[in-house]
Formats: sequence, structure tokens, C-alpha cells
Amino acid sequence: MKKLNVQIHLEMSVPDDWELVQTSEGTPVLKLPNGQYMDLAIEPLFASDPEETWSSTDSDEVLNDILDMVESEEIAYEFVTH
Repeated sequence: MKKLNVQIHLEMSVPDDWELVQTSEGTPVLKLPNGQYMDLAIEPLFASDPEETWSSTDSDEVLNDILDMVESEEIAYEFVTH
């Protein structure tokens, strides 16, 4: 088995009323104004042709098999103000 390191960096423009909060385990998540919380994480996408439309799997078994390969995950959130 080989190791695969994936580093995800996103820059997003989000509404001013979004907030960063911590879960009970200390994981940062986004609090949205409608009472929902959002965490951005990797989701595997699949296609039968790399030049066509990609989509997530409808199979929980396939998704769980892929997620079981993840040994650790770290996502950092930071608001940038100018």
C-alpha cells in the first residue's frame, strides 16, 4: 500500500454572518446563520471518462471503503481580513 498526501487549500468569499466555532472535540466548523453547521471535507468523485461529468457515488459501501483509507484529516479555517 502506498501513502497519498492530499493538501486542500480553498479561498472562498462567504457572508459576513458566518462564524467559526469549535465542536466539543475542538474541531473547527462553520456556523451558518440558518442554524446549520458546515464542515468542508474531501469527497471522492468518479467518472467513466475523465473528460465528462464527475459525480459522487450513490453507494455507501464504496464511499465507506474510500473513507476507511484515510488515516488522518486536518482542515484549518482562517478568516482573512484586509
